Amino acid sequence: MNLALRDIRHNLGRFVLTCLGLSLLLGLVLSMIGIYRGLVEEALSLSRTPRADLWVVEAGKRGPFAESSRIPGDTREVIASLSRVAAAGSLTYQSVEALRSGGKLRLYVVGYEPGRPGGPENVTAGRTMGRSHYEMLADVKSGLVLGEQVRLGRNVFTVVGLTRDQVSSGGDPVAYLMLQDAQRLQFELEPPVARREAERGAPPATTDVVNAVVARVAPGTAPGQLVEAVGRWKHLTALSQSAQEDVLTKSVVDKSRRQIGLFTVILLAVSSVIIALILYTMTMDKVREIATLKLIGAPDATIIGLIIQEAVAMAVIGFSLGALLINLAKDFFPRRVILLPGDGLALAVVVLVLCVLASGMGVRLALKIEPAVALGG
Repeated sequence: MNLALRDIRHNLGRFVLTCLGLSLLLGLVLSMIGIYRGLVEEALSLSRTPRADLWVVEAGKRGPFAESSRIPGDTREVIASLSRVAAAGSLTYQSVEALRSGGKLRLYVVGYEPGRPGGPENVTAGRTMGRSHYEMLADVKSGLVLGEQVRLGRNVFTVVGLTRDQVSSGGDPVAYLMLQDAQRLQFELEPPVARREAERGAPPATTDVVNAVVARVAPGTAPGQLVEAVGRWKHLTALSQSAQEDVLTKSVVDKSRRQIGLFTVILLAVSSVIIALILYTMTMDKVREIATLKLIGAPDATIIGLIIQEAVAMAVIGFSLGALLINLAKDFFPRRVILLPGDGLALAVVVLVLCVLASGMGVRLALKIEPAVALGG
């Protein structure tokens, strides 16, 4: 006779509600792990889009995502002229508030040169930009649709293509413009400011500025060789792709990663305490039944097995329902939630171990129960 199964059947409603509550808690833990993975992936996706081996920025800077960087537009020609560079492209990055028919929309605008490194490789809907001005690609997270017109600065742009999973480290959907359009948007002075600067005798402001130049090296060339070569020029700094990713994960999103990680650990600790209290309470409700088992000669191993089997059943059912819930709801989160099989398996093992350990309080109580309790009034 399986005593755990008999006990669950006898108190089926309470057991199901307990597993449901536990599943919500474990689902929250799993969602935090997915949010953590999504945060890192979003931060790295924009730097991986150009498929670059080398990033060239302003001297002393750590890349366009960590701090402001401005270099002359002709830097691309200089980098492209290096013997071991296969292709190079100029990029600009900026956060803007766009005006659309439904109101304001915050976008992370990337300016690039089609045909050179920097732009998205795939367009999920529509087409790539064909005109030299006033067309844009937007990520589906922006809510923009093909043919919709968006005002950026003083100009109106038409959405001709949609991309997917192109989001900045801050969670803003990415929009791609032609480099010249993006340069005017970022570096061109507003008319009142331009008139003021002209009256002061300042030279006309130039828009031939970029935030970074990306390059792909020739096959068989180590990016570190070009990093050292560009590093000898005092007015530029070069970073490899791996160094750029390290900056993003260890600097730009580091505090967010730590906070989510700490919150996940706290949730696991809370889960273990709640599981321990649930099992302890369930054991207290069976004091007379356990005393009766001892009275008729049931060994301690049978009683311990009863409690541990219920703990394992709660872990399996609670985790399964929680994982199912998060997999169904992950697409409704405002930011990406990435659930990896390895993370789910690791959490399942942790939850199983926590449930077995948490059952220790119930086991200790059960072993202290005297058989004479069964004869009490």
